[in-house]
Amino acid sequence: MKLRIQPQVAEALNQHKAIVALESTVITHGLPQPQNLELAYSLESVIREAGATPATIAILKGELVIGLSQTEMEHLATSKASKASLWNMAGICAQEKDAGTTVATTLHAASLAGIKVFATGGIGGVHDEPFDESADLNALANYPLITVCAGPKSILNVKASLERLETLGVPVIGYKSDYLAGFHLPHTSYSIPVRAESAKEIAAIFSTQKSLSLAQGLLISNPVSKGLNEVDLKIWLAEAHKQAQAKALSGKDVTPFLLGKLAELSNGETVKVNLRLLKENAALAAKIALELAHDKQT
Repeated sequence: MKLRIQPQVAEALNQHKAIVALESTVITHGLPQPQNLELAYSLESVIREAGATPATIAILKGELVIGLSQTEMEHLATSKASKASLWNMAGICAQEKDAGTTVATTLHAASLAGIKVFATGGIGGVHDEPFDESADLNALANYPLITVCAGPKSILNVKASLERLETLGVPVIGYKSDYLAGFHLPHTSYSIPVRAESAKEIAAIFSTQKSLSLAQGLLISNPVSKGLNEVDLKIWLAEAHKQAQAKALSGKDVTPFLLGKLAELSNGETVKVNLRLLKENAALAAKIALELAHDKQT
């Protein structure tokens, strides 16, 4: 397998400095041009301003790249790239294609590189459609990283997703909250087992997790600072699901349709919240990475 680590990221790894991994499906499948590229730049900027090194991950011509250059990011933002999950990743690499990485594939790549912290928007989980579960769930259980998110995506069966995380043994940590974050909503009604008040406390839990020889990563639930109205979101979700069912959509076609329909029904409000939570998660991830780096250097 071809694996290339950008020199700046490699230097940070060698010096045990703070690094935050970022997925690239936000570039390839998240937003239209040129907003997709602007978002990618802004997320990296948030991490740099906090004092950490960003490492956006993607597949370019079959090569797994840890840390994209500006030119590579521009190429990815304008190309017809695939979406790489764990089940098609080998095929994409063998056929030398371009692809954005999902939560699952970014966790895999970051683990290969030795990166410990990953920032995303919302994780995949259990859908209402029978047998439709995201590969993100098993990846969170199999790769010992800290993943900062705003909870499962709103389109999912959140209760079932949380239950699945418990079954898989994935520790869910509420950042300054006792309840699971609701992606477009600051909180859901589902309580979670552990609350942490600071990045330093999260780093300590991560260290303890490793000392106990527990293989799972930590999932950090970070509530968005300003979310949507809960009643409005329920109405939009019901209508989006109704239209998806009318079109008999299934599998990988469901998520992009539902997210796109939510954006349409909310007149873009869901997109605004999504951008906000992505930046807030990146900022928290950088703080956690800095705590880990400090512990490594002392």
